Amino acid sequence: MKKKIEILAPAKDLIGGMAAINSGADAVYIGAPQFGARSNANNSIEDVAALVKYAHLFNAQVFVVMNTILYDNELETCRQMIYELYDIGVDALIIQDMAIMEMELPPIVLHASTQANNRDADKIKFLKDAGIKRVVLARELNLHQIKTIYDEADVELEFFVTGALCVSFSGNCYMSVANGERSANRGSCAQNCRLPYNLIDGNGETLIKNSHLLSIKDLDISDQIPNLIEAGIVSFKIEGRLKDVVYVKNNVSYLRQKLDSFLEAEGSEKYTKASSGKCTYTFDSSLNRTFNRGYTDYFVNDRHNSIGSWESPKSKGQYIGKLIRTIGNAYEIENGELLNNGDGLCFINENNEADGIYVNKAENGKIYPNVLKEVKDGTFIYRNNDAAFIKIVEREDSAVRKLSTTLLLTENEKGFELIATDEDGNVSTVTLEHSKEQTKTGESIEENIKTQLAKTGFTPYTADEINVIFTQNWFLPISKINEMRRTVYDQLTEIRLANYKREEHQLVKTSHPYPETKLDFMYNVSNKTARKFYERHGVTEIEKAFELQWDPGKSRVMTTKYCIKYELKKCPIHQKDIMGVKVKEPLVLKQGELEYKLKFNCKPCEMEIWEKDAEFEIEEDQFH
Repeated sequence: MKKKIEILAPAKDLIGGMAAINSGADAVYIGAPQFGARSNANNSIEDVAALVKYAHLFNAQVFVVMNTILYDNELETCRQMIYELYDIGVDALIIQDMAIMEMELPPIVLHASTQANNRDADKIKFLKDAGIKRVVLARELNLHQIKTIYDEADVELEFFVTGALCVSFSGNCYMSVANGERSANRGSCAQNCRLPYNLIDGNGETLIKNSHLLSIKDLDISDQIPNLIEAGIVSFKIEGRLKDVVYVKNNVSYLRQKLDSFLEAEGSEKYTKASSGKCTYTFDSSLNRTFNRGYTDYFVNDRHNSIGSWESPKSKGQYIGKLIRTIGNAYEIENGELLNNGDGLCFINENNEADGIYVNKAENGKIYPNVLKEVKDGTFIYRNNDAAFIKIVEREDSAVRKLSTTLLLTENEKGFELIATDEDGNVSTVTLEHSKEQTKTGESIEENIKTQLAKTGFTPYTADEINVIFTQNWFLPISKINEMRRTVYDQLTEIRLANYKREEHQLVKTSHPYPETKLDFMYNVSNKTARKFYERHGVTEIEKAFELQWDPGKSRVMTTKYCIKYELKKCPIHQKDIMGVKVKEPLVLKQGELEYKLKFNCKPCEMEIWEKDAEFEIEEDQFH
């Protein structure tokens, strides 16, 4: 059997979810009323139910995100909500907290969220054996590591392919909670990583001023899809449950076309798409035309390029060209003819800060801004608000998805019969009791009948083949043909939904050993039930979650694969030949009252961020 490959899209709400399906998503992930890691993207059970019904029509799936850590007093609410979600037909839950694995649950499929920090093959194999059906891998993994996990754990694997990146290993960022009690693990990240900092060395000298030193570019590894499929990925995930519909439609349609061309060419022997229907678009998708901070392939091909986006955490957009000159109250820009009235432009000013203007008027190659700012000749100009593109994509008909059908109109003893067969083999039949009379001219009206039957309009169907088989040239009123067409398709929708097969999985409690016997705070154990789960699997020491016990001023608040030394070209491993003079450690990030120390662990190639009063030994440079 061919392996199904899926595009998984984010949905902020019902409208966004339907737009994602229409643009070609095979599955969508959405927040329920509570417990999702984006507290601003929660939805009612009714809205999730409506999305499930719409998605299932196209054999697409709906996953609900319940990936926060839970407190003891929330467990029962969470369990009841899982039953409600199961009852409305949700296909799977994406979870972080192991308390859910300990509950009495309906037979609903569970996926381990990337918040569960899935980067070790032995722990992922443990999750699979405990009943997890799919694992959302850590974004920091490379192709070789993914392949190893696939070979050793033998579980469905999902991987982010486009969108914003968390600079921290997911689930292991405590900056937000340490600075104001807003926990990222509870869905309320304050995005401290996107703030501007000064970088100060061990001598107290400021190396860099007012730069977004922890802000990194967005992810785009869409060109790696064939390699990732080969390594074992079956689901390609787009980040962005807080993003707008234009972003979602642009990203989904871009990946749909990319994946389809792979599936039609080299992938057709072994792989197939995961849902039904065919999409048409009125726009040319391009990732740089909606929100982005510039792009990186992160670590999928190992560490090789700079990944920081230090000038600004805001959207950079699409590169247009350099500023040629300022004439009067207008700018002359390379490729200025690409710009339209209402566009937003972005550039880096002389203070090395992101700055912007709106285009009031674009004519004859000249750009008249809302405010004329002093911009140096030669400055790179980006468009981060593409007014014309947004206007097209926002339209409901900019992405349309249709299911292919064949229609057969024939006769029976009492009148006529219309049979619709869809691309998945579902059959809908309607009969019409009607007297049989020949046409007045005695000639066939077959072409006229076909024209009426082809009018599928706003239904989710196209009639790609229509056959009329009569023994005589019978007459049928247009109103009756249209009525039969409407009924056969309404019925087909009911049949498709009734025939949809949701995968179910009843969790059976196991006691196979967890690969560790001692868990520190980074395992995010925040309730008695999660503690019980780990204890049953042989864990003897369990530290409380950071949220329940941190020591203000002295804690490690982030672990990341991103490295400021590497960005500065001062890495003693990868940049030995070009690094020049070593930086004096500890390096410190300072933003107003906020102050952090950086610790570099060169062996695993990771950086840690500690609060200012923390004490640790600086790793001596054993690599020289």
